[in-house]
Amino acid sequence: MVFLFGKEWTRKELEQRTGQLAQIAGVRLVTLQNGPEQGVRVLEFRSGSGLTFTINIDRGFDLGDCAWGGTNLGWLSSTGTRHPSLHEHDGENGFGWLRSFSGTNATCGLDQNLFPATDDVTHYHYPPRKQMTQPLHGRVANSPAHLMGYGERWNEDGSCTLWAKGLVKQVAVFAENLWLYRTVEVDLGSDKIRLHDEVVNMGFNRTTHMYLYHLNFGFPLLDEGTEYVAPIARVIWAAHEQEYESQGVGYAIQSEPKKNFNEQVYEHEMMADQNGRIPVLLINRRLNAGEGLAVKVTTLKAQFPCQFEWQALSEGCFALGIEPSTNHVLGKNFARDRNEVRWLEHRESYAYDLEIDVLHSAKSIAAAVDEVYAICRQPDEQYPRPEGNWFSLQEYLLPAKYNG
Repeated sequence: MVFLFGKEWTRKELEQRTGQLAQIAGVRLVTLQNGPEQGVRVLEFRSGSGLTFTINIDRGFDLGDCAWGGTNLGWLSSTGTRHPSLHEHDGENGFGWLRSFSGTNATCGLDQNLFPATDDVTHYHYPPRKQMTQPLHGRVANSPAHLMGYGERWNEDGSCTLWAKGLVKQVAVFAENLWLYRTVEVDLGSDKIRLHDEVVNMGFNRTTHMYLYHLNFGFPLLDEGTEYVAPIARVIWAAHEQEYESQGVGYAIQSEPKKNFNEQVYEHEMMADQNGRIPVLLINRRLNAGEGLAVKVTTLKAQFPCQFEWQALSEGCFALGIEPSTNHVLGKNFARDRNEVRWLEHRESYAYDLEIDVLHSAKSIAAAVDEVYAICRQPDEQYPRPEGNWFSLQEYLLPAKYNG
């Protein structure tokens, strides 16, 4: 059965009332045709519940727009959905990534996910190059995908799933040969996006792997008073610790856009529930006729042991990022010093799962807050002092064998 428009429906009942499912929901392939976005292929999803989102096929198969009931949730920057052919991965000393940074998700990886780093690459056995400089957040978000399929699938239980699958390759001669298989799903009538990734080393040389979801939310979900709620046991690190309170914005309650605001980044140590799940909420209680509107981002501790919060609250660049990561925020050099770099041998892989759930009633938002607090109640103070307790990631380093 499918729940839509306030009641449950069978497939037959819906088919009796529509010429095709696209009348009420579906997935549509379009191509953008103007300015820097010209030629970018996009999949448009409508779940029928009011949830709409896009997948930018040619931008890492990442989530672009995202809205519920016509109210925007995601963040779009002034760069727009820039075509990958315009991108220079190594430009501006590795910071050229910022010229294409936009959308509800920017995947960071596949062999590097944080600030630019210089790697020893002698394991690729190409004597002319001993080292490789890797750009900010890696290369995958600006790589086009192979579209492997999309559409609708009716399931045995009577539900219907809208889906898309893509393959993004990060490959070079005498270097890495990493493939990202991504599946995005939403059930008909649902408010929940499900994403499943598998990163595989298809090369025959061992290769490093780091991964991060840069999940970005913007106005009107993000506004003055928007709450960040998460099972935070302690704050590990803050980029702005030396002037922690100078901008007048703590970690939990967001501000209005501020002139000349310097981004604030935290690494939080988060606790998981008994099933290993970590829910993080962003809540605006003023929206949706006073019922409130929220997103709940859920990941697995075993896949993403680290979690960052990114506050970019300046005028014209107003965003908040929820960032689950495989590694600590100080990046690849820090990971190397602590022997916490992930390695993949031929056909070894790591899998990742993400859920983005839209909550649009006071009751569902309250239940989600209770779910977080049942795991761990976050600090009450807006400026909890970073403790610098970098927990070990050794138990999260074992890959699986890929059999696809």
